[in-house]
Amino acid sequence: MNDKTSELIPSNFIRNIIDTDLASGKHQTVVTRFPPEPNGYLHIGHAKSICLNFGISQDYPSAVCHLRFDDTNPGKEKSEYIDAIKEDVRWLGFDWGDNLHHTSDYFDQLYAYAVQLVKQDKAYVDSLSAEDIRLYRGNLTEAGKNSPHRNRSVKENLDLLERMKNGEFVEGEHLLRAKIDMAAANMNMRDPAIYRIKNMSHPMTGDKWHIYPMYDFAHCVSDAIEGITHSLCTLEFEDHRPLYDWFLEELQTPAHPQQIEFSRLNLDYTIMSKRKLHELVEGGYVNGWDDPRLPTLSGMRRRGYTANAIRDFCSRIGVTKKNNIIEMSVLENSLREDLNANATRTLAVLDPIKLIIDNYPDDNEEVLSGINHPKKPEFGTRDILFSKELYIERSDYMEDAPKKFFRLTEGREVRLRFAYYVTCTHVIKNSAGDITEVHCTYDPETRGGKSDDGRKVKGTIHWVSSKHSVEAEVRQYDRLFTIPDPAAEKERDYKEFINEQSVNVLKICQLEASMLNASNNAYQFERQGYFCQDSVDSTPNKLVFNRIVTLRDSWAKKS
Repeated sequence: MNDKTSELIPSNFIRNIIDTDLASGKHQTVVTRFPPEPNGYLHIGHAKSICLNFGISQDYPSAVCHLRFDDTNPGKEKSEYIDAIKEDVRWLGFDWGDNLHHTSDYFDQLYAYAVQLVKQDKAYVDSLSAEDIRLYRGNLTEAGKNSPHRNRSVKENLDLLERMKNGEFVEGEHLLRAKIDMAAANMNMRDPAIYRIKNMSHPMTGDKWHIYPMYDFAHCVSDAIEGITHSLCTLEFEDHRPLYDWFLEELQTPAHPQQIEFSRLNLDYTIMSKRKLHELVEGGYVNGWDDPRLPTLSGMRRRGYTANAIRDFCSRIGVTKKNNIIEMSVLENSLREDLNANATRTLAVLDPIKLIIDNYPDDNEEVLSGINHPKKPEFGTRDILFSKELYIERSDYMEDAPKKFFRLTEGREVRLRFAYYVTCTHVIKNSAGDITEVHCTYDPETRGGKSDDGRKVKGTIHWVSSKHSVEAEVRQYDRLFTIPDPAAEKERDYKEFINEQSVNVLKICQLEASMLNASNNAYQFERQGYFCQDSVDSTPNKLVFNRIVTLRDSWAKKS
């Protein structure tokens, strides 16, 4: 491991295995891979695997990590997903260099290995129906039974396999299976499928193939072809490891990677099932794969999550063999720490009400100085325009305020951030009794929010000049589901737990004038939370901002 990073990166059982293998001379270097199936967008769970595999390649001398698309199911795969996966990996800060591969690159080799298994009498063409295959397979308490086609001759199997490849049969008519043990305690070893018929075109190979390899076969052989040393996967593949090793041992491949399993990432108040994510997108429950409420990396990026925060989160939760559900607050803590250190500060009023300073000159305007970041002087300062009429938050005024309410009420003095002390004198109401204006007076000797006479005020509120403010739409995002583990509720559809308040759209928010030229960087709206400009809907004529995360964990307070 590189000296510069070894002390900063926490070790884990996988890195311990790698260290031992390198020290013993079993391997001279390390080769890992990230092998997504391009049938959907990546989510935060994939980020853990990306950071693990690519992180290892960064931390060990001469190590590399391959990006390999498991494109063996052309009916569900799209180039859109391939492009999105590449973008996500790069956004997280990793690069595969020249090591971009597709399982389809190896279709000829995979087929040759399948033929080899048939010649070794270790594979056969089965002609049972899918239903009969399930019945013959048995269950956890009953052994399976051999297919009546299991003892076909090698010659007949080779002929049928060739005809399957040439497209002479319809889907489901035949299946190539490994010949292992129908009584095996491990269900994965009961003559698993190797190739199935799919008469459809493939994005990379066109109409050349009418059969496509199954994952358990294609995955291990592709690993061996690429010389992968450590094949890292999640715990659900632990029972598949004997099959992984069986294929490689029977085929005597030039390399025999070691499969190592780790716990997948489960995050509360969301779902990680790609099938369920498809249902949410295609059913219109969310607005596409990049909906900021989804755990997809494209959705999180659009919402304003930073790659740095996600990498930090993956480092904090570590790599273990114990399955558990991580609280969303852990991810949000990593996010807040990164945003607090790097987000530019600005003023924004989300629920505006007019504040009129009666003794301020009518036509006067001032330029005040605001601090872009209190702990980073290099961020500099910005100009804030001040005038007689301002906007403040409606919640910063209260009639008949309790003793511990330190914001505006009649007769009380507060500090306007970066500006002056003001004292509330009265309010104006409309015919319905709603407050439309708050009136006050200001002390001109308190410019900059400081008093020379030593008096202190307990309350400080933010504001924007109504004459110079920029109107924007602000979307406040919250948890997508109302319960921590919606997928665990077997008696009810997980979609019943969708949070109807997962997004709250505020249409006439007023932002500091400097936000007219806002970039796509993150901002802290002081006292409000962290926000970023929406990368899809925001335009110069209609600014749209997404709330990335609140300043504090509001869900913990609710609990």
